[in-house]
Amino acid sequence: MVCIDISTNQGRDTVGSLVWFEGGRPRKAEYRRYKIKGVAQQDDYAAVHEVVTRFLRRRVEEGKPLPDLMVIDGGKGQLGAAVDAARGAQLERLPIVSLAKRDEEVFLPNQPDPLRLSRRSPSLKLLQRARDEAHRFAVGYSRKRRSARTITSELLRIPGVGPSRRRHCSSDSAPSPA
Repeated sequence: MVCIDISTNQGRDTVGSLVWFEGGRPRKAEYRRYKIKGVAQQDDYAAVHEVVTRFLRRRVEEGKPLPDLMVIDGGKGQLGAAVDAARGAQLERLPIVSLAKRDEEVFLPNQPDPLRLSRRSPSLKLLQRARDEAHRFAVGYSRKRRSARTITSELLRIPGVGPSRRRHCSSDSAPSPA
């Protein structure tokens, strides 16, 4: 199973994350981060669509197996965007659900009402664990991008620091020994 989450900082540094669980455990070698491009920066649904499209296209191109289940962090709107992206990749039979945080409701395509699993259900616990891991992974990447942008902006304010020196300074972690 894979789980997808979108993270943004006030409409900037929007990123997507995808975590892969196999046998109920994270498979970190299959984790993916996505820098969201274009109009999707401001639109959560478009960002979900972009991540699902990019993930599925690459899996198919590389001949890698698809997940048995795709979980989207969000509600009906995010689910609809993911289903539309899968349809665009000719993978409309791929099982996709979404998990809404507020009431821990599971939304299924073409079902008007959400599925409400028992709070103690092992199935719900696994979905929550995957969702929380996708969220952790997305937020970490978003913070990293924001930090890089902020440091770069501060360096530009220093007189005499241009693009070349800024690149040199931000890539050095420690001075080299003489």
